Formats: sequence, structure tokens, C-alpha cells
Amino acid sequence: MTTEPLTVVVTGGSNSSGVAVARAFARSGYRVFTVGSNGARIEAAAAEAGSAVTPLVCDLSRLESVRELASEIHGNTERVDGVIHLVGGWRGAKGIEDQPDEDWAALEQSAITTLRNVSRVFYNDLASSPKGRFAMVSSTAVAAPTAGAATYAAAKAAAETWTLAVADGFRRSQSGNSENKDEPVEQHSAAVVFVVKSLLDAAMRREHPERKFPGYTDVEDLAAAAVGLFDKPAAELNGQRLLLAK
Repeated sequence: MTTEPLTVVVTGGSNSSGVAVARAFARSGYRVFTVGSNGARIEAAAAEAGSAVTPLVCDLSRLESVRELASEIHGNTERVDGVIHLVGGWRGAKGIEDQPDEDWAALEQSAITTLRNVSRVFYNDLASSPKGRFAMVSSTAVAAPTAGAATYAAAKAAAETWTLAVADGFRRSQSGNSENKDEPVEQHSAAVVFVVKSLLDAAMRREHPERKFPGYTDVEDLAAAAVGLFDKPAAELNGQRLLLAK
């Protein structure tokens, strides 16, 4: 009997981390859909990631658009087994007083709203998958926020909190919980937070050969960690903040 490959959706797939993650999953035998807001960019990113990667266009900040995205994916595969959420962005200022409302609005949409929409729409898929995995990328700034990065750190903290709530949803519906004690189900779905200082790619190294980039996480290391989520027990992973900063 042939086993169908697991399906992974990479959101925010147009950037270098999205390319690295999509490529790593495709090379590991997963069915991969990579999602971006710009058609030309996501098609180029998918081509760079490999011929097995399917590009899709979606405005993840609009719930109805994400529902349409899910319908399109479900037309090609029975279920989504993993979502690696790489949508974010950076905004900084000098201090508390000059944090612009425009920066908060932008980060609230990119870092929080997109994650809320994606996790809600694909939650049942991940909860029903034998290896459901949801992951986001956060920042060390959450644990050590600075005045200049207040808006950024607050948005990331909100996104982390939502993700940990998703993890609690998986826990309550699966093993080790009072809600399902009569018919216990082994924990098979997990939501995690990857924590990095900043991400690093080959282009950044070429542009700044003199820099050492201390504490940065290479996008290839992020990709390996994302694929590795499917090799570890869900009960061990669920609700964890996994530090990738070196």
C-alpha cells in the first residue's frame, strides 16, 4: 500500500526563509504549497525551491481569502498536516514616545492577523492529522524588549500567545486532558514557536562579507528545524518555545 505524503503549507513563502523551508520539505518528500501575496514573487520563490513546490497567492490578512486558499488546497489534497508561518516584518523607532501608530497597524496585520487567520482556518486539519504541526517564528526581543523595538516585540508577543493557545487547544482535544479522559487520544498535533535573534541568508553574507552576524540563525537551519518537527513526538513539542539563536 502506498502511503500518501504529508502536506505542508508555508506561509510567507516569498522570502529567503520561505524558499529554504519549502525546499527542505520538498526534498524530504512532503507535498508543499508555498503562499505569498504577490504572484510573480511567489512563483519565483517556488521555482527556486524546486519543481515539487506549488505556489499560491493569498492575502493572509483577510479571513475570507484564507478560507478560499484552504478550499483550493483541499481540492488537491485531503488534508493539511503542517503550517509553517513565516509572515512577519520589522519596525523600529528611537524609544517609547516615537512609536508610530502606522508601525503598530502594519505589524498587527502582518504578525498577528495573518497568524490568527491561518491558524483558525487550518486548525481542524492540523488537529485531525496524525502528525499535525503548526510553527511560527518569533524573536528574542519578546523576552528582552527594548524601548526602540516596543511595537515589534509587543506584536511578536501577541503572536506567540495566540500560538500557545493553539497548543492548548491541541492538548485539550488529545492526550493528558480532563475533557477527553474517557476516550484518551495520543497527542499527535503540536504548535510551537521558533525563537531567533534574526535570520541570515546567503545574500546577506555576500553583501557583508566582513560581518560575523553573531547570534543570527541561518535560514537553512530554520528549515532543518521545521522539517525536524515531524520526527519528534507531539507531546514533547506542543507548546514549546524552541530557541534557534546561536
